[in-house]
Amino acid sequence: MSIPLHRQSLDEQLAYLRKGTAEIINEAELRERLVQSQKNDKPLRAKLGVDPTAPDIHLGHTVVLRKLKHFQDLGHTIIFVIGDFTGMVGDPSGRSATRPQLSREEVLANAETYKQQVFKVLDPARTEVRFNSEWLGKLSSEELLRLCSHYTLARLIERDDFSNRLKDNQPIALHELFYPMLQAYDSVALEADVELGGTDQKFNLLVGRDIQRAYGQPAQIAVLTPILPGLDGVQRMSKSLGNYVGVTEPPAEMYGKLMSISDELMWTYYELLTDIGPGDLAEWRGDVQRGKQHPRDLKANLARVIVSEFHSPREAREAEEEFRRVFQRREAPELAPEAIVTIGLYKNLLIPGTTRVKFAQLVASLAEISRTEAERLIKQRAVEIDGARTEHPGTEIDLAVPRKFILRVGKHTLRRVSIMGHM
Repeated sequence: MSIPLHRQSLDEQLAYLRKGTAEIINEAELRERLVQSQKNDKPLRAKLGVDPTAPDIHLGHTVVLRKLKHFQDLGHTIIFVIGDFTGMVGDPSGRSATRPQLSREEVLANAETYKQQVFKVLDPARTEVRFNSEWLGKLSSEELLRLCSHYTLARLIERDDFSNRLKDNQPIALHELFYPMLQAYDSVALEADVELGGTDQKFNLLVGRDIQRAYGQPAQIAVLTPILPGLDGVQRMSKSLGNYVGVTEPPAEMYGKLMSISDELMWTYYELLTDIGPGDLAEWRGDVQRGKQHPRDLKANLARVIVSEFHSPREAREAEEEFRRVFQRREAPELAPEAIVTIGLYKNLLIPGTTRVKFAQLVASLAEISRTEAERLIKQRAVEIDGARTEHPGTEIDLAVPRKFILRVGKHTLRRVSIMGHM
């Protein structure tokens, strides 16, 4: 019988928390906090803040969510902070220009979606959800000035995001300088012992340590997780780049996307997106190198594990069978999402004065990618209709003529398309 996580030794707990992290600042402090937590029977307060700047999250976002769950597994108090206030400011991390400000309505709408999606990873019954407008919205002018007095402009503009923009003569809006201070105050308001974030958040988390000291609190431990590469294995996972797997995507589509990654990227996904231990992964790597295990089988296992977590084991098995049927046996798909196309629904894409649309525009809409990306894939002969490839983005499709076909876009996107004409 396995020992419950919270009853394991300190070294075992640290190893569990260390897995899949890029850096812990610092581990000696974390060890001491864990010792005191056990001695006083008082859980640590581990915090993750997310600005709801987009309506959906993808697997890249779940890397740090999983690490937050590991603190939850060990019995600590986890706090998921929705930055409804900071989301209207805009985090400058990793930005070469000022982030467009969102309205409060946009932020709140995205926040509701976030709450639903993060509970695919976290236990909702043991998760404290807070909105940072609770305390940031109540700061008086005097309190805000006092907060800002604890940090210098020189230290703020040391960060790469700001210094690079200054070198390139790119403007920095004054409100952007407030962002790290506001995020740091979240830690003060919540008396956080630990704050988690991606490596791009390192500066903000370190500011939090300094500001907590200024307010007479022990400095939080910063736990940094790697940035997940996208399906291309090159750039970070991003919806705008089209190299992402959304956590709410249909099981068959999620499975197919995961099967498209490279053999080498598979190991990174295992480490950051599953709880499979480093010992097992080392053994599997050795089996692949010795020819005892085929990478394709391990990749299929990875896809099953991830789809099972975000959907169910049954749906993962069905998605696997669908993948084998469509991509290995080249049979017609059964689980591919169905898309209904009518003239009324697509009137904004119609060529003026006609009932026709450009093929590239139709593909972009159905596959949820940009028109530029659709044109590129079509020219590369990576788009099929009922198994027939085309390389002419400008081909016109008449939506007044009813028809049905299977649309394949790239390696992993399938749609059962029904053009219904006028409805």
